[in-house]
Order: sequence, then structure tokens, then C-alpha cells
Amino acid sequence: MDIATCLTVIDSLCAGEFPAAHGRTEHGESGPAFHMAALETSGDFSEDDGPGREETAAQYEADRDALAERMAQRWGPAQYISLYSVLERTTLGEDIPQPWAGLGGHVPDVMLWQPPGTGRWLALGVSQWTGHAPFQLLAVVTTVDPP
Repeated sequence: MDIATCLTVIDSLCAGEFPAAHGRTEHGESGPAFHMAALETSGDFSEDDGPGREETAAQYEADRDALAERMAQRWGPAQYISLYSVLERTTLGEDIPQPWAGLGGHVPDVMLWQPPGTGRWLALGVSQWTGHAPFQLLAVVTTVDPP
């Protein structure tokens, strides 16, 4: 992981305007109140769902934690929130706003900051789809309060 590149992407997400409609972007996707970027994406695991997948999961969590240290230098310690209840609530039919509803399906937890004076939230998490899908280190910037 190139931490300087990740910080540049996060800074651009924090400063960027939100589009009127949902769509793909250079780094991921954006919608009326959020930007989401894949800072890092692993290979898939069609050939290996054992030790290689576990090692990759650990590395992506370590990369998230290293990036979180940089965010903590800027904005203080992160809030840690589980998104399990978001998944459960959406499964039961509750209308959870984006980006939280989408994240709840594949990101078990996030580290969260609210940079002072921005009215925005920054979340860092590791996407962990099941099966053979790759891991992704995600950065999300949104004006939508966490559920």
C-alpha cells in the first residue's frame, strides 16, 4: 500500500462535491451524499480460500490500521463502529441510507472520524465479501450520519 497515494485520494474525497446521481468514479463510486474509493484491492481467491486468504485479510486490516494512524494525527482517535446491525436491519427491511446500507453487506466494521467544520464523516473499512472475491481497503466520505 502506498500511504501517500491513499492520503491524496482521501483528501480529494473530503474536498470533492457530491454528484446529483449515483455513478462510478475513477476510484470507486459516488452518490448524492457520499464518495467511496477502493484504496487497495487484492487478487481473487479462486485458487486459494485457506491460508492465503487469511494472510491477505490480516494484511488489509494492518494497512487500514496504518492509514488510521495518519487520520488520528489529523483528527484524533477514531470511533470504531460495527456494521453488523446495519446488515441485520436492512435484511429485516429497514430503509438505511447509502452509503451505510451498502457497506453493511460486506464491511463488518469501520473506523470513523468527523473532520472538524466539514459536516462530513470519513470511514475506513475492509470489504470482506465471502467466497473467492478480493479484499478491498475502502475510504468513504459522506454527509450521512452513521446509523
